[in-house]
Amino acid sequence: MELRGCGTALVTPFHPDTTIDTDALAALVEWQIASGIQFLVACGTTAETPSLSDREALDVIRLVVRVTAGRVPVLAGCTHNATREAVERAKAAAAVRGVSAILTANPYYNKPTQEGQFQHFRAIAESVPLPVVIYNIPGRTACNLEPATLARLAHACPNLYAVKESSGNLQQITELIHALDGTKVRVLAGDDNIALAAIAVGAAGLVSVASNEIPAEMQQMIAAALSNDWTAARNLQRRYYPLLLANFWETSPGPVKYVLARMGRVAPVWRLPMVPPSAPVAARLDALMEALQLVPPLNS
Repeated sequence: MELRGCGTALVTPFHPDTTIDTDALAALVEWQIASGIQFLVACGTTAETPSLSDREALDVIRLVVRVTAGRVPVLAGCTHNATREAVERAKAAAAVRGVSAILTANPYYNKPTQEGQFQHFRAIAESVPLPVVIYNIPGRTACNLEPATLARLAHACPNLYAVKESSGNLQQITELIHALDGTKVRVLAGDDNIALAAIAVGAAGLVSVASNEIPAEMQQMIAAALSNDWTAARNLQRRYYPLLLANFWETSPGPVKYVLARMGRVAPVWRLPMVPPSAPVAARLDALMEALQLVPPLNS
């Protein structure tokens, strides 16, 4: 397995009755691979995973693995605020043939100490035979995993493969890359808007939200940065930077699923407590999509 370049944190498409739209998900996976995306994340934050049952999450993982058919690595998300439950989810995902790695985020709501997080992630890593990717996303979990703790985990867990760093804090990302120097653990940016800056200080790639909408362009931007073609990377970023921000005008995946629905890729359906973007945000998204020529004008 090689996690380098641009990967997509897939949305989960739903039918109008909010059951999973397996046909739309399969088509989205095919489009991502055809567009050059180098790995996929099933059941991450963008997938509305907290709204999926355990069985549904495994069904999504199985479908993504089946459609991918070994063409790119698939990371299976398995996060819980109780370590025992997180371990069971990780074991279940690891048992799905074709899963390349386990992705697991900070234990949410509990707000454990650094020692609590260290023991939590070590327990998960020790429970599975697959590579593990730790997902630090304090804005969602109210819990930040510090670089020193990740360095401890890198030495304590032989199967710790990478960190998806979504703190949005470039200083912390830089410190993390320095702390992991000399280990085999790589850092993947988890925020589209600072991906180029993260790569400039040593990140190996990006786990992207915007690549749901513009997979080829995001892949090209990240590939250019990793190849030190900063002119091409900056040009792509400047064109699409408004979209990278727009996906978070309201809580994700509200905006990104709205854009995908306008593009005809998914139905405009979310599961509560996620809801469609508000009318003012939807109008701004419509104008931006038209400006970027992602969709034809509504009145055309």
